[in-house]
Amino acid sequence: MFRIILSCLIFAMVLTGCSKGDTPKVSDNVFKQDWSQIEAAAEGTEVRMYMWGGDDNVNRYMDQWVAPRLKEQYGVTLVRTPMNAPEFMQKLMTEKKANSLKGTMDIVWINGENFKNVKANDLLSEPFVQILPNYNSFVDGNSNNIIFDFGTPVDGKEAPWGKVQFVYLYDSAKVKNPPANFTELAQWVKENPGKFTYPDPNDFTGNAFLRHLLYQQVGVETLIKEGYNPSLVSDKSKVMWSYLKDIKPYLWKKGQTYPQSLTQLDQMYSQGEVWINMGYNEARAEALIKQGVFPKTTKSFIMDPGSIGNTHFLAIPYNSPNVAGALVAINFLLSPDAQLAKMDPAGWGDNTVLDINKLPVEYKNKLDNLQRGASVLKAEDLANNLLPEFTPEYVNWIKETWLSEVGKTSN
Repeated sequence: MFRIILSCLIFAMVLTGCSKGDTPKVSDNVFKQDWSQIEAAAEGTEVRMYMWGGDDNVNRYMDQWVAPRLKEQYGVTLVRTPMNAPEFMQKLMTEKKANSLKGTMDIVWINGENFKNVKANDLLSEPFVQILPNYNSFVDGNSNNIIFDFGTPVDGKEAPWGKVQFVYLYDSAKVKNPPANFTELAQWVKENPGKFTYPDPNDFTGNAFLRHLLYQQVGVETLIKEGYNPSLVSDKSKVMWSYLKDIKPYLWKKGQTYPQSLTQLDQMYSQGEVWINMGYNEARAEALIKQGVFPKTTKSFIMDPGSIGNTHFLAIPYNSPNVAGALVAINFLLSPDAQLAKMDPAGWGDNTVLDINKLPVEYKNKLDNLQRGASVLKAEDLANNLLPEFTPEYVNWIKETWLSEVGKTSN
């Protein structure tokens, strides 16, 4: 009888705790297990990974390289669910409000503003990167691009997956001397009307293009030092908006409309509608050239003030139904084999987050011998022009200010 009463009391306490709005983590015990126990728990399970699906090369890497090896080596079935980050963030928020302890997502691919928002709303699991053997063995956990995500402390709540730098692409058969800075770009645009544009700043690539212009106008050191300071940038960015309005009539379709995504801009470039393209991932053109999508004469370049680079990450939602499987999958994606395959220029071409100095000799040799492709800038050129990302509040500031200053006459 005593045991029954005790059980009832404990059950009542649990219900009372939940009714107060507490969200008990269904996976707390998993984070305390040995790695061998985690692998055993993951075997035979399904891991649902929510991620942007707008790049065929990324999708192919996940479906044709990662998924079969994860299944063969660990018995884990990877289910890739294409969804934009704002959508799955809203989905997570809805589950949180409903106090759902068993969600629908095991891994999410995020960074920047999206990470800041999910972290602030307590939508992620407890810190987990120190559990991962490959993180401990091969990642420099003290590097700024690992411990900060667009200026937001990571605090172990997401694992680095890859890093990219922003570059411009051009068809060398049509563009003999690509512009070296924004002044030369404006001159080129006016001399070649209709052959340049940039995506709408609601698109990540279009926003990044404008962030480079903001760096040029305000100064990199000032923006990093000041943090989010709308008064400062509002005063100092007036020339930036004048610049954009000045070149607007010479853009594709006379600036009356803008590509809504990088995919659309890629299509326009492949069809010769525009002669200059852009985007994160310094090696992304290689696969598209080999597939015959981009012209063989495609090359890349960087303009002053430099090239913004950032790290993208993987996180586990607070209510993942399969934390063990998520940990095993993320650890696999951080393995030297998976990272090297991701760098393959015939596929994704994404750069590694692993510390080269921590890799075994055989993998160092593989990296030394890896040819990323003729369209990819030299590693030293990329490194010498690398710019850090600034605080994510400027992403929305750019969206809103561009709309009122430049895009208000667009359709």
